[in-house]
Amino acid sequence: MSRIIRIFDTTLRDGEQCPGASMNREEKLAVARQLARLNVDIIEAGFPIASVDDFEAVRLISHELEGPIVAGLARAKEEDIDRTWEALKGAPRPRIHTFLSTSDIHLKHQFRLSREAALKRAVEMVMRARGYVEDVEFSPMDASRSDPSYLYEVLEAVIDAGAGTVNIPDTVGYATPDEFGGLIKGIRENVRNIDRAIISVHCHNDLGLAVANSLAAVLNGAGQIECTINGIGERAGNASMEEIVMTLRTRRDFYEADTKIVTEEICKASRLVSSITGMVVQPNKAIVGANAFAHESGIHQDGLLKEKTTYEIMRPESIGLVQSKLVLGKHSGRNAFNTRLKEMGHELSQEELNKAFERFKRLADQKKEVYDEDLEAIITDEAYRIPETYMLRYIHVESGSDINPTATLEIEVEGKALTKVGKGDGPIDATYKTIVAITGTKSRLVSYDVKSITGGTDAMGEVMVRLEEDKKTAIGHGADTDIIVASAKAYLNALNKLVYWKKIKGPENKREK
Repeated sequence: MSRIIRIFDTTLRDGEQCPGASMNREEKLAVARQLARLNVDIIEAGFPIASVDDFEAVRLISHELEGPIVAGLARAKEEDIDRTWEALKGAPRPRIHTFLSTSDIHLKHQFRLSREAALKRAVEMVMRARGYVEDVEFSPMDASRSDPSYLYEVLEAVIDAGAGTVNIPDTVGYATPDEFGGLIKGIRENVRNIDRAIISVHCHNDLGLAVANSLAAVLNGAGQIECTINGIGERAGNASMEEIVMTLRTRRDFYEADTKIVTEEICKASRLVSSITGMVVQPNKAIVGANAFAHESGIHQDGLLKEKTTYEIMRPESIGLVQSKLVLGKHSGRNAFNTRLKEMGHELSQEELNKAFERFKRLADQKKEVYDEDLEAIITDEAYRIPETYMLRYIHVESGSDINPTATLEIEVEGKALTKVGKGDGPIDATYKTIVAITGTKSRLVSYDVKSITGGTDAMGEVMVRLEEDKKTAIGHGADTDIIVASAKAYLNALNKLVYWKKIKGPENKREK
């Protein structure tokens, strides 16, 4: 019988630490709900002491979701532990996850602690966390570069102090599969009380080995894997959840292990995270990339037509990849619209539903066919918006081969309508220069990406922009059948996020793990 490996998803914490991938609490809640539909075992919802928004996101997610354990991350400091408990207090299944480094390079140069002092603090903070909750996880940061004998000593002490899960991080992605598997084996053989705790692993992808290292750990007794949707995270990212899950599911014969993940929800989760963070999934990405189930070679196509297993080791349907289908039209009513959204996993408030339905009716008048992907774009564009300092009221653009592109925009700025006309090298450039003139902002456009959501000349266009201001990066998202309108929406969405974060973000205390 296969062992069941716990999936600890840290998309909302470590994944969010990827530059430019920050999410507001509404977006975090949307991702958390999708993670619950995936049936992940543990959701690390954030780092409560990092900011007010992180605190509120952890509190909201931990109290609203049913099913998964919800964890908050805390450094091995009293104020961190206490703040995390404040966010989790009253939640049905809370976990406090605390960490402190065990590598000499970290202890000497970053923490300025001796081994003895670090061990003492780790034990004290696990005990403090254990005083609040029954479920405590401890991570010896940079474990893969730590002296094994000292690592064993720390793990034994924190388990005695009450840690039910000990997580072994390859914090800088330094280990190789043989090394990391050997590290897990050594822990099993040398930590006296390891039978009282679950061994977890948290691997970074700096050498492209995060998934391989995680799977090597499973072969050597690990019972929990920490990972993220699409593998997002610090630097080169984390172990990719979908790759780990589908490897274990596809090769149960080899690993003799599986997860409880509802794999049919994987594709939807990947698209949601990509849309919210603005991090586009590369076409050749395993499992969820656009080309993952595409076959161009004539030999491959011939084999597939005769028997799918000749060149497909997984069914596209197993990850929720199904052909687009027409679901609604311009005569569809609000109830049918809301019912379809619920089937797709979206629970909207009345105000959000009203806005989304209004957008749908306008789209249905413009398009003959409305697809699920169109509905997803509407939800992302409308339901997960933050408070709008800047709102687009009107846009008119003139452009052509023999005229100077001109944009006329009316934008509501904190309740006051302002109108300006601007010129540029092209229609988008003119639009963006006019927005800057109206808002008086000084953001720098870092990237601009546009894609068609579905096929056809009447398809919705989806635009993602990345703006930078005062070393803060924000992702803006906009969708419309008019690509210039979508571009304006995306730019304003990013500006609104920058304003929002300036108002609510406290001092950043995020650390790697």
